[in-house]
Amino acid sequence: MSFTRWWTETTAALGDHIPLPLVALLLVLATLLVSAGWYTYPAWVPRRFPRPRRFPRLRRRRRPARAPRPRRVDSDPAVDLESPQPTGPPAHHVTLADRLAAEGRYDEAIRERLRGMVRELSDRDLVSVRPGTTVTEIVEAAATRHPPAGPPLAAAATIFARIWYAQRPGTADHDQRVRDHAATLHRLLTDRTPDAR
Repeated sequence: MSFTRWWTETTAALGDHIPLPLVALLLVLATLLVSAGWYTYPAWVPRRFPRPRRFPRLRRRRRPARAPRPRRVDSDPAVDLESPQPTGPPAHHVTLADRLAAEGRYDEAIRERLRGMVRELSDRDLVSVRPGTTVTEIVEAAATRHPPAGPPLAAAATIFARIWYAQRPGTADHDQRVRDHAATLHRLLTDRTPDAR
């Protein structure tokens, strides 16, 4: 018996017991139920059963919430968190740092003081600041070109790294120490003779 003949005889026998319009309605309802289940899967699966993910490659990955202030834990951190190199004259950074310290924002004040130190070194052609230049590279370059500048810059960079990357809160004492290191660096650079390059 061929499949076509079997199908015809089976549907005729079924039609003798159940009206065909009712069979069509039941098929439509079954289709709707299967479609709804497929669309909402796996929401209707009880939580005690494993809930596989449907189309994992097509779903967008959720991005983690951004922290209020980005901090990188890095053994060799970059000088600036946002901009690739310090902008403005050194005096601009000192003024901004003093204002931030007066507001109690010591973390940002310390960052601005370090930016001012780096800007002063850059203006005197002792360091070349490029995007991604790290504090360690700047300290090494400054110490190579002008060795007395190394210790105060390294000390200020250490305080900066502890606050920004080890996520320790900055204090007025930290700010004062970085201010002293910046003043020492400025004095050393001012006293530097032109032929010491």
